[in-house]
This record gives sequence, structure tokens and C-alpha cells, in this order.
Amino acid sequence: MPPALLKSLFAATIFSSAFLLFLVQPLIAKQILPWFGGSAAVWSICMVFFQVVLLAGYAYSDWLTQRPARLQAAVHCTLLLISLAFLPIVTAAHWKPTGAEDPSLWILGLLVGTIGLPYFLLSTTGPLVQSWLARTHWGVEVYRYFSLSNLASLASLLAYPVLIEPYTALREQALGWSWGYAGFVLLCITASLYAAGLQRPVRSKATAQAGPADAAPSWSTYGVWLALPALATWLLLAVTNHITQNVAAVPFLWVLPLSVYLLSFVFTFENDRWYRRSLLLPAAAVALLLCAYGLQHSIGYGLATGVPLYVVGLFVLCMFLHGEMAAMRPGHAYLTRFYLLLSLGGALGGVTVGLVAPHVLPAYYEMGVGLVLVAVLGAVIFRKQRLRAGVCVLLVLACSYFVWEQVRDEQDGTRRMARNFYGTLSSLDSIDKDDPQHSVRQLYHGSVKHGEQYLATERRREPTAYYGKTSGVGRAILSAPATPRRVGLIGLGAGTLATYGRASDVYRVYEINPQVFEFADSEFSFLKDSPAQIERVLGDARLALEREPPQRFDVLAVDAFSGDSVPIHLITAEAMQAYLRHMQPDGVIAFHVTNRFLNLAPVVEKIALAQGLQVAFVHDEAADSDLRRTDWVLVSRSAQRLQTPLVQTASSAIKPIPGLRLWTDDFNNLFGVLK
Repeated sequence: MPPALLKSLFAATIFSSAFLLFLVQPLIAKQILPWFGGSAAVWSICMVFFQVVLLAGYAYSDWLTQRPARLQAAVHCTLLLISLAFLPIVTAAHWKPTGAEDPSLWILGLLVGTIGLPYFLLSTTGPLVQSWLARTHWGVEVYRYFSLSNLASLASLLAYPVLIEPYTALREQALGWSWGYAGFVLLCITASLYAAGLQRPVRSKATAQAGPADAAPSWSTYGVWLALPALATWLLLAVTNHITQNVAAVPFLWVLPLSVYLLSFVFTFENDRWYRRSLLLPAAAVALLLCAYGLQHSIGYGLATGVPLYVVGLFVLCMFLHGEMAAMRPGHAYLTRFYLLLSLGGALGGVTVGLVAPHVLPAYYEMGVGLVLVAVLGAVIFRKQRLRAGVCVLLVLACSYFVWEQVRDEQDGTRRMARNFYGTLSSLDSIDKDDPQHSVRQLYHGSVKHGEQYLATERRREPTAYYGKTSGVGRAILSAPATPRRVGLIGLGAGTLATYGRASDVYRVYEINPQVFEFADSEFSFLKDSPAQIERVLGDARLALEREPPQRFDVLAVDAFSGDSVPIHLITAEAMQAYLRHMQPDGVIAFHVTNRFLNLAPVVEKIALAQGLQVAFVHDEAADSDLRRTDWVLVSRSAQRLQTPLVQTASSAIKPIPGLRLWTDDFNNLFGVLK
């Protein structure tokens, strides 16, 4: 094969592998997200899996490249053919959790069984092909192919929410990816066979002049190779957690941090001119200070300031970390070892933030810790340069102070704080010194309030926040038949809706997070004060409802929130069918669609009308009260049920979204409902 075509073959193999590698990440995460309550932590655990498998792939590449060329081709081609047995990449129903499993471990097992071998082989392609390229006369360009792979990853990541998700169903996406993977296998086998026929490495003139670069790296160099990518991945996940939990709980915001993370790889490994210490080091110092300062000040939590601050800050800091990594890249003899340490560091950073931090830290403090560690690493790298080392020490002290202020501010006034896979819960008392009757105890999930209760004894059974008597759900319950009622609650919060319970009623609560039950029992009294019989179901509500016999609810409140958004799998056509199976003929399903970022009312209305159901939209300004402004969509088979005076007088029309498609389990598009 002519050299130009051979280069094109290798380039196409690297590009396709990286494109598929990052395309499968949102695709598979979206498949399993509904099974785990729509929690943002699903993405973090997926990222941990991807980092660990990437490490395994790089270790395999390092091992394989030490073998004869023909053995390399035989082993790799065999594994590529075996991996086709995993296609298509559609998650099997037997992986659905029951609610008793550890979600982190279950997700990891699910990913191994669904995409383990294909993802592993995709992850090996970059270092393997680059090692094969190093055998040729153009081997001096080998690190530019690493930049190409990151460019392909970035392209696929941006293409998914803009070009793929809005126009194709989930199953079509999985099938399309599977065909793409089959094409990659063909490319990679061809490249492997040609690589096996290459002669012994040929040192080009440029390579021959690189003598010192081929010297064996020291142990301290290995340590820095490990620390730089570890902190970059640490910051990636920490920033993603911070902006999705505390700044703007928009589910697809994880795209922004990952995009700038990849972009920093593209720039720093494409050409040395992109990383200039004279510019990047001052910028990194400013980014460290601003990001640390923003952890306990308003600039770090507002949508208009917090997202740009941390996304730009992540880019600058990753440019520093990856720029230093690129500056230390070795000669070709240690290329796969270099990538192995890079991936090992990335895996360590991902595991620390994704798996260790939720069990060690009571809140999302890993962001501040990561900033401090970046400054510490800077002091280590520049330890022989007094001025730079001194500045880094000052940055360590300044960032440590800001982080301590964050911890102190969050702990001050907080009664209880706890964290698990589903995020951070906290309770605090808001005291009104002028009028103690208005003092309340509040429940927060991250930065989003999930309920409150008056502290005054005589007001403890009053509905509060989003659940007043003039709200949509309040009107739905109060207008239900006077006979003993069965009410279903998807999402507990503080348990406020139990205030509507009567002695003859049954309230059945579906809650995926066991800590929410603990907080509702220990910090609030709505459940224990309610005369109604309270039934509890731990696990994802929809999965539980699919397994249960018909419950014959008079009212079912769909009030589960992941951050500030209803989990998507609870507002699809299939979800509506599952709810209807459990309703009385004139029962009402109340969807809580209050949201700062997403316009979900038209989504619910379209689903309901497609199934011949009746709809009433209740917008409550809650004027002249302590209650919150709310939007609820009430759905019922019975038109008469929604025409009771209590509901009809408060109903209004829903403004349609042009071009809105029916949401199903197989298709939904958050970008299409952005406000």
C-alpha cells in the first residue's frame, strides 16, 4: 500500500475508534439512566468505568507492543472478531435493578456485560496504532495522532446532543453505533495486518536527533505522569458535579466540562505552540483563585456566572495539566508506557471522585480539594524555580482558605448533612426573628429545595412550599371523592403531601433514595403526624409500579426530582401507560413540572392527548403567602373529574412548543424544551 494510503488507513482507524468511543458514552448512559432514578451520579459512575477500561486498554497495548508484530496482529484481530458477539449494544432487561443493589456496583457490572469488550478494544486503538506508526519514516508525527483522536472524541460528544439525539430513537442509535463498530473492526483488522508486515522500526532524521528523549524516565517522572492526568480527571468530574448539583441542574450540562477537557488534549498534543507557560501559568493561577473563591460566593452558583466560571476555569487548568504532560512526552520507545501512566492517572482521579468521595465526604467538597492539589502539584513541578514555586505555595494557602470557608459556611446552620450515590441531602432551620410563626425547617438536595415544614407546633401540619391547597396537586387531592382515598407519591421529599391524609386514607410512597426516608423521619414530622396509613416502597417508582398489581389510586403525584428536573423516564408515553394501570377510572395523575430551565408542561400534555386523556394545567402564583409558585399538569381519563370547580377555576391553557415530538422511552429531547 502506498505510504499516503497507509497513513490514511491508520488515521481513519484512530478517528473512527475515538469517535465511537465517546459516542457510546452518552448513548449507553441514556439507556440506563431511567433505571437509577435519573440521578446525575449515573454519569459519574459511567465515567469511572470508561476511565478504568481505558486504563486496561492502555495496559494491554503496552503489553502487546512488546510482542512480535505478527503475534500482535493475531491476538488483536481475534479479540476484535470475538467482540462482535456483544452487538447490538442494547441493555438487557435482566439488568434492571430491584432497589436492593448497590447502584454503583450494579452499573459497573451492567456496563461490563453490555459494552465491556468493544469499549476495551476501542480504547486500545490509539496507543496501538501510534506504536505501529512509530515503525515508519513519519513516526515523528505520532503524537499528532493523539490530538486527532481527541478531536474525534470531541466531535462525537458534540454531535450526539445536536445531530443524533434530536432526530433518532434510542434503539436506532444503538443499532447505528453497532454498524459503525463493525466497520471499525474491518478497518482495524486491515491496519493490524499491514502493521504486521512492517519492517523493524526505522529512525527518521528527526527521531535520530531526539537522543535524550529516548532515555529511560525516572521514577519522579513517572509520578508526575501519574499526577497530571489524575488531577485533570478529578477536576473534570468535580466541575461536572458542581455545576449539575449546585449551579444549574440541567441534565446535559455534563457535555460542557467533558468538551473543554477533550479540547485541552487536542490543543496541547497537536503542537507545542498551543501551550506557552508565559501565558498559561498566570491564567491558571487566576482560574484557581476564582474557582476556589466561587465555592462560597454567589458568583460560583448563579447560572450566568457559575457555569462560565467553572467551564472556563476547567479549560485553563486542563490546558496547564495536559500542557505539562505533553511537554514531558518521551521518545517512541516509551510511548505506550507514557499512555499507560496517563490512563492510570485518569482512572485514579475518576475512581477517587466517582466512587470514594461519596463515601468519604459529606458534601461535594472534592472540587475545592482538587483545586488545592493542583496548586500543590505546581509547587512540586516548579520546585527548582523559586519564584514560580513561591507563587504556587501562596496559591495553596489561598485555595485552602477559600475551601475551609466553603465547608464552614455549609456546615453553619446545617442540622444534618448526608451524601450517597444520589447526591447530598441537608436540613437547616430558617428562623424568622420578627415572626417566629414563619420559621421553617428546610430540606435541600444539592442547592434545590425539596420541602419545608413550619417549626411552630400549631403549624406543623400545614402544607408548604410547592404543595399548598391552591397548587395543582392540592386541588387534585381535595377534589377527590370523599370516600377513603388511595394516594400514590412518586418522590417523598420532606413528606409534605402526607398533611392531606385522613384517618381512612392510604398514602403509598415510592422513593429511590433511602436517605430521604431517614430525613423525613428524623428531621420532619409530616409522615408521623399524618392520620393516614403510610406505605413505603424503596426503589425506582416506575420499576416498582411495573412489578406491582394495580393499586387503584385516586391521585398519583409524580413529584420525583433529580436536581431540578423530573427524571425523563417518568414522563414518557410508556410511563403514562404504567401509571394508568394503577388508577381508578376517574383517578388523577398530577405531574409536578415547576422548573427554571425546562418547559415540561407541553411534553405531558402531548403524551396525554395522544392516549385520549383529559388535561388541566394549574399555574399557582401563590401570591400573598409563604408558598412557592408552582406548575402542575393534571391528567385523567375522566373529563368530569377535571371539571370540578376546584380544578376548573384554576386551569389555563398550555402554550405549545412548535415541532414537539411525542416523548417515549426510545425518544426524548431535552434541548427541544429548553426555556
